[in-house]
Amino acid sequence: MKKIISLTALIAMLAGCADLSQTGSANVMSDGFGEEPLVAAPVDAQQSLNDAYLMTAAPKYYVGSAYKVDGVQYIPVEDLTYNQTGVAGVIPMELNGTKTSNGEVFDAAQMLATSKTLPLPTIARVTNLENGQSVIVRVNNRGPFVNTRLMDLSPAAAQQIGLNGQGKVQIQVLAEQSTAVKNATLGVVAQPVGETVVVETTAAAPATPEAVAPQVTGEYSVQVAAFYAQDSADSLAQRMKAYGDAVVINEGDMFKVRIINLDATKARGVIDALRNNEGMAPGLLKNGRWVNADSI
Repeated sequence: MKKIISLTALIAMLAGCADLSQTGSANVMSDGFGEEPLVAAPVDAQQSLNDAYLMTAAPKYYVGSAYKVDGVQYIPVEDLTYNQTGVAGVIPMELNGTKTSNGEVFDAAQMLATSKTLPLPTIARVTNLENGQSVIVRVNNRGPFVNTRLMDLSPAAAQQIGLNGQGKVQIQVLAEQSTAVKNATLGVVAQPVGETVVVETTAAAPATPEAVAPQVTGEYSVQVAAFYAQDSADSLAQRMKAYGDAVVINEGDMFKVRIINLDATKARGVIDALRNNEGMAPGLLKNGRWVNADSI
């Protein structure tokens, strides 16, 4: 008779193979495949973007600067257009109750996730590409420091989408909700109709004409990152010129670093180079429209 393994037992097994996202341990590289699958829990129809836990203010809003773990460099960025596919795993249950990188307490029963580069907190939709089930998570910790994985999910979030050990997922940042939780954390109040609210800020000066979208003639563009501060975008764009025609494009209140005027072959090469050399997760546009970065 085929046995169905319980969530508690699965988590105990996973604790021995999943990476500890807070430590970056290199001794836990098991891929998690081959374990008897969970019976996938049905999608919680009541979960919504108004979930009080998902949208509550954090102790701090944390992006951080570039850092290295085991010789691999990671560059955190504010990217409201982030939409990537890759492998996700499960956060070990033993981390329940520990502090996260932005000062929250990890609660294994909540819909939470880790990321090496997204701001903390960020709200994202994660879809299990094996069964199409989705869950909305709050990204509030750094990790997993295993290059084969983009994200780790809390045990509760993993169960929600039937994720057993590791699996291929799509991760999409929800821009409106991520901005709302950022503003709640920073104490920024939405402007009432008919009133003017002045918020003191250290943001960079308004965009100069150079930040306006340049003429794009190639079929493909690779987006490296997006920032609220123009000086951060300018600095990264200068470094990215080693990979091609890197420019800063001003769209709304965001300054986006893109490598433009690429054909399919060059775009594939740039994406691979950024992943391998910089530890980045670049996005891909074809004729100005977002496409899967692995579609070419």
